[in-house]
Amino acid sequence: MRAYLAFTKKEILEYTRNYKLFVLIILFAILGIMSPLTAKFMPDIIGNFMPEGITIEIQEPTNLDSWMQFFKNGTQTGLIIVVILFSGMMSKEYEKGTLVNMVTKGLPRKTIILSKFTVAVVLWSLSYWLCFLITWAYTGYYFPDGKMLNLGLAVSSLYFFGIVLISVLLLGSVIFKNAYGPLLFVGGFILLLFLVGLFPDAAEWNPLQLASRNMEMLQGTTAFADLARSFLLSGVGILLPLLLSMRVLDKKAL
Repeated sequence: MRAYLAFTKKEILEYTRNYKLFVLIILFAILGIMSPLTAKFMPDIIGNFMPEGITIEIQEPTNLDSWMQFFKNGTQTGLIIVVILFSGMMSKEYEKGTLVNMVTKGLPRKTIILSKFTVAVVLWSLSYWLCFLITWAYTGYYFPDGKMLNLGLAVSSLYFFGIVLISVLLLGSVIFKNAYGPLLFVGGFILLLFLVGLFPDAAEWNPLQLASRNMEMLQGTTAFADLARSFLLSGVGILLPLLLSMRVLDKKAL
């Protein structure tokens, strides 16, 4: 436990010194502000760019439009930011050879995996839930009369899917010694999930549902029971890459 805490502290200090911690928080704070503002002012923006003589009827924005922007930003921008910032979590160690001295001095290799996973999840949690709180506050301010269903389920689903990607990214980072390999590894994983979604019998198990059906959850057309199998398989998608990462690192030359 002492080795785990020491290595975890070292990881946190490293993310602080290279400013990745602050970059992550700032970018997600911006995404949290942009979601309700985009929903609020989008009709005005579209109207200003329309040619003279052409009018388009645009419905008055609601709180659902704000949350639609939140999930759009979360999946299209937020998760991409996380994957890019964490893609070098092992490549820097390989490049500098810092793990060699630590391992020869008795640091268990599984501790390296657990610490890196812990820190990545903590940073993802801080940035994601900060983004959520900002969006929630601004949405309540701009759309005070809005109502929705299953908000907790919708935001938790996307959060959980983010942890799946972190676990898969860590496995890719252990396998490949550069920062590009993990990105391609995660890209291949996402492509695989899209292909699985083409088969109706397998779609209900697809973890990708957690990041693609959030608006359905808010509208009450999708409940937890509809996603239970996706959550179950996502749990496997977190644990299995972690175990494989430990096994691969045990056999890998540092």
